[in-house]
Amino acid sequence: MEQLIEEIKQYLIEDLPLEDITPAEIDAEAPLFGDEGLGLDSIDALEITIMLEKRFGIKIADPKAAKEIYSSVSSIAAYVQENRK
Repeated sequence: MEQLIEEIKQYLIEDLPLEDITPAEIDAEAPLFGDEGLGLDSIDALEITIMLEKRFGIKIADPKAAKEIYSSVSSIAAYVQENRK
């Protein structure tokens, strides 16, 4: 799981406008959205959706579930691990 978390951190840096951040600076448990954590917004959520489809072949079937899935790097990793083909 730790390797998957590191992969997701790297993909977030590559796919979102996070040029000045290293994977080590991203707390896997910190919130991704809002004033705490990375401070991502709804456009970033769309980019995460595209990243999951492109890099892992995973689609979020229920858009309402995305809020919980996208709450942290750890929650994304758990979802990917459960739904990988």
